[in-house]
Amino acid sequence: MTDHPALAERLARRQRAVVGGALALLGLLAWLYLLAGAGMGHGPVETTRLSLFPHTAAPAPDAMPGMDMPMEGVAEASPPAWSAGLWLLVAAMWWTMMVAMMSPSAAPAVLLYARVVRHAGGRPDGRGLAPTGAFAAGYFLAWLAFALAATAAQWGLEQSGLVASAMAGSRDRWFSAALLLAAGVYQLSPLQAACLSHCRSPAQFLTRHWRPGASGAVRLGLLHGAYCVGCCWALMALLFVGGVMNLAWIAVLSLLVLAEKVAPGGPWIGRAAGLVLIAWAALTLLV
Repeated sequence: MTDHPALAERLARRQRAVVGGALALLGLLAWLYLLAGAGMGHGPVETTRLSLFPHTAAPAPDAMPGMDMPMEGVAEASPPAWSAGLWLLVAAMWWTMMVAMMSPSAAPAVLLYARVVRHAGGRPDGRGLAPTGAFAAGYFLAWLAFALAATAAQWGLEQSGLVASAMAGSRDRWFSAALLLAAGVYQLSPLQAACLSHCRSPAQFLTRHWRPGASGAVRLGLLHGAYCVGCCWALMALLFVGGVMNLAWIAVLSLLVLAEKVAPGGPWIGRAAGLVLIAWAALTLLV
């Protein structure tokens, strides 16, 4: 019986490592699921190859990687009807993708929350792990809401013929240019900057919005996740340009989001990305 308090105290001392390790494991499992094809019938190499080189059965040496407007001009049969199982599978794919992409940039807020909860009671009794888990769950629930919206958008875009049903990549350069332009303009907008400021200042966020208890932790996580969605949704929409299951494009967007949120010059990186996207939209229409 005497071992339990000592164990709890040791766990509390290592709480930062436990929370960080749990986040890292969650992100790793999400990436492994994506690398396995996310149940969509393609392995990792085939999935990315189809997104990068959609016009050929094998990678073309002169193909422009990633963003050469994947499926434009390629004839495609009527899109298949979506069963309930497919809806669930696509929603799970989107949510897993968001977990994989957002876990690194969410880590500072989750770790800070764990530290605040640990010291709030005045004693290191190891009880901070449960509310920290609730905070993280709330955060990823916000991204679940986005994943459901993205799933509905993918269905609508497939039915309209704007994206290919195989890899959910754009088939129309005007649509691609519109998404690139919208994302670029949003990167330069005050709304994106306001959401980003909450993501970059977790201490300020927790001080302003703190709520005690398990329900407070979930609410706080949901709110932080909502700001994160507000910051990044336009970049996530670019997955419809490069291909939703294009793992190379997913990695590039993940690094951009991470740099925006944690790098010293994050806001400037985001603005520079916005200008690049606007120029890219123009080139998409011209070339």
